[in-house]
Amino acid sequence: MAFESLSEKLNAAFKKLRGKGRLKEDDIKEAMREVRLALLEADVGYKVVRDFVKTVSDRSLGADVLESLTPAQMVIKIVNEELCALMGGANAKITISSKPPTVIMLIGLQGSGKTTNGAKIAAYMQKHHSKRPLLVACDIYRPAAILQLQTVGKQLQIPVFEMGTANPVEIAKAAVKFADKNGNDIVFLDTAGRLHIDDDLIDELKAIKKAVPPTEVLLVVDAMTGQDAVNAASAFNESIGIDGVILTKLDGDARGGAALSVRAVTGKPIKFSGIGEKLDQIEPFHPDRMASRILGMGDVLTLIEKAEQAFDEKKAHELAEKMMKNKFTLADYYDQLTQLKSMGSLSDIAGMLPGVDAKALAGASIDNSQLARTEAIILSMTPHERDNPSVLNSSRKKRIAAGSGTAVVDINRLLKQFEMMQSMTKQISKGKLPALFGGKNKKGMFGV
Repeated sequence: MAFESLSEKLNAAFKKLRGKGRLKEDDIKEAMREVRLALLEADVGYKVVRDFVKTVSDRSLGADVLESLTPAQMVIKIVNEELCALMGGANAKITISSKPPTVIMLIGLQGSGKTTNGAKIAAYMQKHHSKRPLLVACDIYRPAAILQLQTVGKQLQIPVFEMGTANPVEIAKAAVKFADKNGNDIVFLDTAGRLHIDDDLIDELKAIKKAVPPTEVLLVVDAMTGQDAVNAASAFNESIGIDGVILTKLDGDARGGAALSVRAVTGKPIKFSGIGEKLDQIEPFHPDRMASRILGMGDVLTLIEKAEQAFDEKKAHELAEKMMKNKFTLADYYDQLTQLKSMGSLSDIAGMLPGVDAKALAGASIDNSQLARTEAIILSMTPHERDNPSVLNSSRKKRIAAGSGTAVVDINRLLKQFEMMQSMTKQISKGKLPALFGGKNKKGMFGV
């Protein structure tokens, strides 16, 4: 995940501060040197780093910090606030036109993920804001660009407007008329990209912008390209004028410098971030939440939102009642595994929990093949066996193994995992949940 290395280095610097009772000016200067190096290594622009460190240093050297009973916490608070300000302060939403349709013009270099991420945002607006999006194929140059847009549109059940290799300006104008006639209240223009910024590309984008005045121009940039992404953002902003940035591939091995630099360099906010290859893996960019994650403070709000999207509210209430009555069954167990899987990898989830080392779970996820085996085993049981696994003797296990195409050892492993979950629900029903997650002198299930 982006920022992993930066997060480690910043926390190492703050750990030294925490070990001191009172801070001296030299202590803060030493910490700021380490912060400066950490940011530069994360590929944040030099000028951005210089200004950031100066602001933090000036605030940290104030009397209210040096004389505080917890000066290290005050410094971390300042760094958190300034990181948040650096990335824009607050989430910037897409501007919706008072007169439909809202037209979003997507621009960017070839390979930045413009087509796929534009479709992802269209699906997000459809799901979370009840919009009726239309995707428009204005890229007539890249081979299979139209087919790619049609493919993702079909997967997301979003209509795609295309006119083959007609003039992109005419395509855009016709698409807006089509949207107005057919009740599509938000239009996404997927324009052409190039491997580099050239005059032909800029002229075409200017012509589209003039012919179909967009409500917003969003630039799609690849976080993996580091400062090149920032340079591209700056160049597009000067030539075309942009209203916001979509930062893609933020889940990769990127050092994260683009996210910390692009707002400061262009003055334009990051509105969305791509966090995976799946078509639902995009989310609004929240500077405060990202700053919190960088500093190892977690991102509980995003975790709650993911859980709300993944878990059925009615089922959640039913499960809570079962837990309180200690009636958690194998069918419930499988249902919870399925819903947890939809929230993403375990390392991503762990990274949103304050104080949890996400790196320890790097790459961890619910194995799809294991989930399929679990489903086959549970579905091969009778309803009585699912509700009362204690009746599963040797002969029953052999029958279930034969019916599910698994081995008895797989069934025993599942039952062991289920017993652990049952033990947890007993603790919950007795009001002892905190002990599971690391009660006094005791580590919890995840070693936290």
